[in-house]
Amino acid sequence: MAKFDYFVVFAEMRTGSNFLEANLNAMQGVTCYGEAFNPHFIGYPNQQDILGVTQAQRENNPKKLINHIKRSDGIGGFRYFHDHDPRILDQLLSDPKCAKIILTRNPVDSYVSWKIAQATGQWKLTNVKNAKSDTALFDEAEFERHMTALQDFQVTLLNALQRSGQTAFYIAYEDLQDVEVMNGLAAYLGVEARLASLDKTLKKQNPEPIEAKVSNFDAMERALARLDRFNLTRTPNFEPRRGAVIPQYVAPAQSPILYMPIKGGPEARVVTWLAELDGAEVQTGFNHRTLRDWKAAHPGNRSFTVVRHPVLRAHAAFCDHILGYDDNVFYEIRRTLTQVFKIALPEEVPPGPAYDDAAHRAAFLAFLAFAKANVSAQTSVRIDPAWASQAAIVAGFSQNAAPDVIFREDHLAADLAWLMSGVGRADTPAWPGSHCPHSDRLARIYDAEIEKAAQEAYQRDYITFGFCDWSAA
Repeated sequence: MAKFDYFVVFAEMRTGSNFLEANLNAMQGVTCYGEAFNPHFIGYPNQQDILGVTQAQRENNPKKLINHIKRSDGIGGFRYFHDHDPRILDQLLSDPKCAKIILTRNPVDSYVSWKIAQATGQWKLTNVKNAKSDTALFDEAEFERHMTALQDFQVTLLNALQRSGQTAFYIAYEDLQDVEVMNGLAAYLGVEARLASLDKTLKKQNPEPIEAKVSNFDAMERALARLDRFNLTRTPNFEPRRGAVIPQYVAPAQSPILYMPIKGGPEARVVTWLAELDGAEVQTGFNHRTLRDWKAAHPGNRSFTVVRHPVLRAHAAFCDHILGYDDNVFYEIRRTLTQVFKIALPEEVPPGPAYDDAAHRAAFLAFLAFAKANVSAQTSVRIDPAWASQAAIVAGFSQNAAPDVIFREDHLAADLAWLMSGVGRADTPAWPGSHCPHSDRLARIYDAEIEKAAQEAYQRDYITFGFCDWSAA
C-alpha cells in the first residue's frame, strides 16, 4: 500500500523550488505539477490545464484538481506558496496521506534574490551565457514585510502538523545540492527510484557573495543589526510571530499620538496633518522594538485609526489598483479578474476617455461581487488590504495592541481636535477635510443596487462601525 497519495512542496519564491521540482521530476514515478494553485495561472504561466483540469474549473472546485493529482500515475504533487489558494490549505495540512515537504531559505538571501530577479526579469537560468546581473536595493520596511510573511506561514505549517501529529520532510536551500538528501526525500515519499546525480538543467543565479549583490550593503547591515537575530535563522520552528502592519504605523515628530492606517482610507491626508502638527517629518517604519521604545518615550500616548465608508473605499481600491489610476496597479489580479471572473475591464491602463460611466458602473458592480467572495475566502486570489474588511484589519491590530479610538472619516475634524485635547494640545492645525479623487465618479454611478452589493460584500463593516447608506453619509 502506498505511503502517500500525493505530496505538496511548501515553499516561497526564490527558495530553490524550481530546482527541487526538477529533481523530483527526474525520479521515476514522481511528478510535480508546478504551482498548481497559483491564483493567476495553473501550473506554469501560459499553461492551459493540469491533467485536463482548467484554471476556471480549478477556481470553481479546487478539490477536483487535487483528486486528479491523487489519481495520476505514480505519486503526483505540486508547489504551494503562502499566497496560493487558501481554500485548500486546511485539506492539505489535515490529510495524513498528503506528504509535506517544507523548503526554507535564509530570508535575507531569498529577499535579495527576489529583488535581483525583479530588476533583471530573469527568474530561471538554464544557460549561463544568458545570465543577467544587477544589484538589489535593500528596503528595511519591505524586508520586514517579506520576513513576516515567511515566518507567519511557517508557524501556520508547524502548528498544524503539531496538532495533527504529523511530520514533514524539512529541506533547506543549501541541502538541495546534496544528492543523498534528495534520495532521502525519495525514501520519505515511499518511491523506489534514486538519483545518481542531480539535475543540471537549472543553473545557480547570482553566485556572488551577498555584499556584492546589495547596492546599499552597509545600510542593510545596520538594519539587520536592529532586528532580533533569531528571526534570521533558517530553522522555522523558532521564528516568532510578528504583526504585519507595524512598519506602516505613523507618529508625528514629537506629539504622543500614533496613527494605525487602514489601506484604502485617507492615509495621505492624515499623514500630512501629522507632519503639520509638529512642523517636521513624521516617524514610520517601526518594528516591535522601536514601537515599544516610542511608547516608553511618550507616556500617556494615544493611538487611533480611521475607517472609511465601505462603498467609497471599495470604489477607491477598484479605481486605483484595478483600473490603474494609482502607480500601484495589481496587474496579475486584474488579469485574473478579466480571465477567470469575466469582469469587463478596459484594455487601457488607466482607461481612456472611451471608458464611460455605464461601463464603469457595470465593472464596479462585478468587482463588488468578486470582493464579496474574496473577503469570504471563496476565491484563490489574495485578500488585499486595500479591500479587505476594515473590521478584520482592526482585529489584526489587536495582535499587538488595539487602537485607543476608531474615527470615521466624515467626522475627523472634530475627532482629531478631541484627540489632541486629551494629550494637552489645543494649537493643532485644522483638518482640511478628506477628498477621495474618485468620489465624483462614484456619485455619478451610485444607486441602490451598488449600495446593496457593497452591503453584501462588507456586511461586517456596516454592522461593526454602524455605517448607513453612502447617500446618507
